[in-house]
Amino acid sequence: MGNVEAGIVELAESGELVDLSATLDDQIAVLTLNRPENLNAFSGAMGRSLTAALRVCDADDDVRVVVITGAGRAFCAGADFSGGAGVFGTPDRTGNKKPPFSSDPLDDFHPWDVRKPVIAAINGHAVGIGLTMTLQCDIRIVADEAKLGIVQVRRGIMADLHSHWTLPRLVGYARAADLILTGRMFNGTEAVQWGLATSRAPAAEVLSQSMELARELATHTAPLSAGISKRLLWMSAPTPEEINTLERELHLHLMGTADSKEGVMSFMEKRDPNWTLRISRDWPEWFK
Repeated sequence: MGNVEAGIVELAESGELVDLSATLDDQIAVLTLNRPENLNAFSGAMGRSLTAALRVCDADDDVRVVVITGAGRAFCAGADFSGGAGVFGTPDRTGNKKPPFSSDPLDDFHPWDVRKPVIAAINGHAVGIGLTMTLQCDIRIVADEAKLGIVQVRRGIMADLHSHWTLPRLVGYARAADLILTGRMFNGTEAVQWGLATSRAPAAEVLSQSMELARELATHTAPLSAGISKRLLWMSAPTPEEINTLERELHLHLMGTADSKEGVMSFMEKRDPNWTLRISRDWPEWFK
């Protein structure tokens, strides 16, 4: 699903997306989990559609920023339990059939793989996988009154989507252990206090605030510079020396480019910058 050469608008119009809608608004791709009648409960089709949309957003130079949100009054209420207890049934290990449930249902392409900033606009309840998917985003803006929880241990399974790695990076081991091992619920105010979310707002304002931030990023940050910085931030535990080497080599890739000159001139001339470097064309081939 999803021809990465087609662009996000073409994917949205193709009819391939299921339980997900996609729009492009002034260089901002808005991906909306779209099962409002089920509080956007996560389905296999939603996971496949989200993966396809993220891949296309990564490749589409018309996309500068991605915002993920939910339709209606919830962000994502967690796994779809419409199948009853069988949703967490024993998976087929013979290799003849893909299990209906996976600890990584985004099919090996995640928000952190997108070489553009990804904002989670958590407009309402985010539970289980509904919350762990947002931990893979770069920025989280959450509704004050949202009910949040990584509740999987209370369902007889365990937290998913790499959250044993992402959550401690955000809140530290002690808080991560508290939230993952107890499976307790908390709210948006607490999420901001602990560093899990960047900021909070009334539910009705979460998307508008996320879009305001996205427009700032799309206008004022050079896409190649932001993409490279994001990749460095998400690297798994490099040493200071390794980071220093990468920063030096990547600076050499960026310095002297049209965007490095434009960044200075637009600042001096007090105008919005006109970035011309493109991730699809100008990304350093050696930096995967």
